[in-house]
Amino acid sequence: MPLPNLFQSVSQAPTNPHPQPTPKTFDVADLYRGPLSRVEPSAPNALPLDEKLRQAYFWIINNAIISPHYDIEYNEGPAQSFVFGDSKTRVNLPSGQSYSSFILMPLLNFAVRRRCLLIGGPGRGKTASSVLMGILAGYSLKQVRQAMLHGQPQMTISDLIGNPLPADLVNAQNMDDIRIAWRQWLGMRVKIVDEYNRIPTRTQSALLTVMGDNYAEMLNHIYECPEAAWYLTANYEGGGGTYEVIEALRDRIDIVVMALHFNTRFLNDLQLRIETNTRPEEVVPAEIIFTEAEQERLYKEILQVTLPPELRRRLEFFASQFEFCELAAEQLEYKTKDTAKASGQDLSQLFARETGKDHLKDLGNQTQNGFSVRTLMTLMVFAKALAYFRGNRAVEFEDLRQIMPFVLHEKMAQDPDAPFFELAGNEVYRSDRISWIRRLFDLACAEYDRLNLDRDDPLAEFEREFARGLEGVQESEARARLIKIERVLGEWSKAHKLYGNLFDDILKLKYLHQRYTNYLRWLKWKS
Repeated sequence: MPLPNLFQSVSQAPTNPHPQPTPKTFDVADLYRGPLSRVEPSAPNALPLDEKLRQAYFWIINNAIISPHYDIEYNEGPAQSFVFGDSKTRVNLPSGQSYSSFILMPLLNFAVRRRCLLIGGPGRGKTASSVLMGILAGYSLKQVRQAMLHGQPQMTISDLIGNPLPADLVNAQNMDDIRIAWRQWLGMRVKIVDEYNRIPTRTQSALLTVMGDNYAEMLNHIYECPEAAWYLTANYEGGGGTYEVIEALRDRIDIVVMALHFNTRFLNDLQLRIETNTRPEEVVPAEIIFTEAEQERLYKEILQVTLPPELRRRLEFFASQFEFCELAAEQLEYKTKDTAKASGQDLSQLFARETGKDHLKDLGNQTQNGFSVRTLMTLMVFAKALAYFRGNRAVEFEDLRQIMPFVLHEKMAQDPDAPFFELAGNEVYRSDRISWIRRLFDLACAEYDRLNLDRDDPLAEFEREFARGLEGVQESEARARLIKIERVLGEWSKAHKLYGNLFDDILKLKYLHQRYTNYLRWLKWKS
């Protein structure tokens, strides 16, 4: 093969052989989804989009970004592992197709059009990876480079979003007469902000509007931006920028991926690029570039991946561990970390005052916050994206476990003084947030299994009854359900200490109790 074509070799399909998915059967829910939920059929003999996405991944990792770190591990049967060093470092050899997070996470972000932060030292490939995402979207290298924002301390709002035309400023009779020269990047379907933590605070607020609400505003003029995949880079996560990133902007980031070190045993790849005068971003094969229509269809297909109820229940149990704070308030609804933070109380001191509770068992003691609605929705979307990338049409347990640390990396405020981190061998979790979050999920799942919640969930029957609706429910049946709810709450009040998962369950039962109470009141009025 001639050297100029060496970097344009695309992996042959199928890159991850799977049986063909079973045709979808009719579901009554389809009647309520509307036309937007239907996925347009692809052209005859066209490559399935999940396969095209995998081909893009393998081209990038084999030819563009040197990242031999297969940290997203999957197994298909027994796997070998070895232990090294005084710290007993375990090295696993996955038996299934596994992936590099630094390549895969930006690619999944491209597919679901969210906001990805790439962090790491200079020269690790953060900007190069972002540029490749722009080229995959069909833009030329020149367009991507011209549209890229470079954070610097002098950046103004006008530098960010545009300027009013000078002639209009002089001659306009009112604000509507002033035309705006909007910046090119606002209309891109891939948006790149290099070193975003060097942007002044005031300008960050304007960036927040574009990131969070998908529009730019200047002099009462609005520019509506298309749905886009965002890529922001920062040399270091915890500070190190010229300006501190405002909390609201940081909260808009959906997924965080760390650029790992360069493995020097791959220096020959760098030598080859020098000797052939090749830049990977200049030789991206046409076969892996997505049209705008393909990007739309890709996103719709990902949303149709199912999240099984039993897996969603494990996610509910995990997420319920972190918001509860028993001493933050008197009324149950306000016993949250948000209440404590709003009052200025120190969470570590509040946790220390909780007696009779196992502080190691209580996973919530390790964090200073819970999860927002946005975070939970993002987690489910990326879990679907990972399953789709692997050729599946339903999320599996390992998909959720693998994707979780990258979505929650910036969302979980760690309490480094928690007793958990004082245990032998746990000190490393203070710095290794990826392993820490995955460990939290594993501990929550172990407790979920111990409680046998897959088979003995006290709320399951209540939820099934209520999901069938209240129409036709007789007064006697509604009162019987109220009595059952009160009986369960009575049993819990005697036998359980109050942890986060029980906190959410109690609130759910209180909610159901109130719905039945209101329903009985309506029945009485009706009769």
